[in-house]
Amino acid sequence: MVALSTIGIGASEQNQNALINIILSAIFAVSFVAFFVRYIATPLVGKLAQTPELLLIFAVTQTALFATVGEIMGLGKEVGGLLAGISLASTPYRETISSRLGPLRDFLLLFFFVALGAHLDLSSLGDNIANAAVFSLFVLIGNPLIVLIIMGLLGYRKRTGFLAGLTVAQISEFSLIFIAMGVSIGHVQSQALGLVTMVGIVTIAASTYMITYSHHLYALCEPILGIFERKIPSRESVTPDQHTNTYSIIIFGLGRFGTALGTRLKNKNQKVLGIDFNPDSVKKWQQLGIDSHYGDATDAEFIAELPIRNADWIIATYPPHLTGLSYEDARVTLIQLCRSCGFQGKLAFTSHTSQDTQYLKDEGVNLVLEPFQDASDRSVEKLLERQ
Repeated sequence: MVALSTIGIGASEQNQNALINIILSAIFAVSFVAFFVRYIATPLVGKLAQTPELLLIFAVTQTALFATVGEIMGLGKEVGGLLAGISLASTPYRETISSRLGPLRDFLLLFFFVALGAHLDLSSLGDNIANAAVFSLFVLIGNPLIVLIIMGLLGYRKRTGFLAGLTVAQISEFSLIFIAMGVSIGHVQSQALGLVTMVGIVTIAASTYMITYSHHLYALCEPILGIFERKIPSRESVTPDQHTNTYSIIIFGLGRFGTALGTRLKNKNQKVLGIDFNPDSVKKWQQLGIDSHYGDATDAEFIAELPIRNADWIIATYPPHLTGLSYEDARVTLIQLCRSCGFQGKLAFTSHTSQDTQYLKDEGVNLVLEPFQDASDRSVEKLLERQ
């Protein structure tokens, strides 16, 4: 974008000099942002965070300032805004800034798409249908295939690669920004913006449903996905000691409640294995000295490799994760997979509502843990004991 913004139609010595100046400006801008992030941003934002209103005003002001300076330097306001976002994202208060800017961002995003839609030449839709269909199919099918191949080569399972690939089965709004910039400086014709806008509408709409029904799509495509997986998926294979060892209790979901259960069970001399899809949670358990492994509770092949046949309890502490528009959550999938692998022990799942408790009991869960209710009951007992 920096280079294209300085080059018009054709080439000339003036354009070459402008390009050199822009490159120097870009180097200076990036160096300044690096200095700002390293020495200024964190302490400054820390002071402003004491007053939430100032934090919001500062974020908006910095973005506008960087965008303005970027435009003056010839980098473009888009690049300036991007650099502002990078600097804000480097601070410890990025989550707070993001949450407070969320409503404003969504409001302005509406006008962004309205402006893009205004550039869509409806009279040329008929001429673009064939081209839009080809590009849309490439994005909807080609992008996931590329990710699937890369993930397979890196040692991930075909399921992980397939689900990851579905998340990139669309073009982003940045594609539209890029093409709009090309139209504004005369590099491409206006029909290109209409074509890319159509592809964006089709792929964003279609990928939404592809992600929603990702588990159903995987079940349909699984028989032909074996070529994208190594014989030994090193990144997600269960290590020999985990496969041969026996555990009395296996916990799925290593959040706060799962970690509390795991540490207390270990202190009671119980052999515990933890499973989670979050690498940070797995690492935390390993630091606590408890066996844990990274994996997905809905992956049939992964569950089959776990030493669950001789376990006494399988505990799931995670909330329901819907796999479709119906009430088909990942906990039921875990129950079915464990039973199909020969698990004969008992199941203990967490619930936060009375309806969910009854639902889990109907699904065959032996013990339903209600963390908030159980904690309240124990707290009341302690209070009454001290009267």
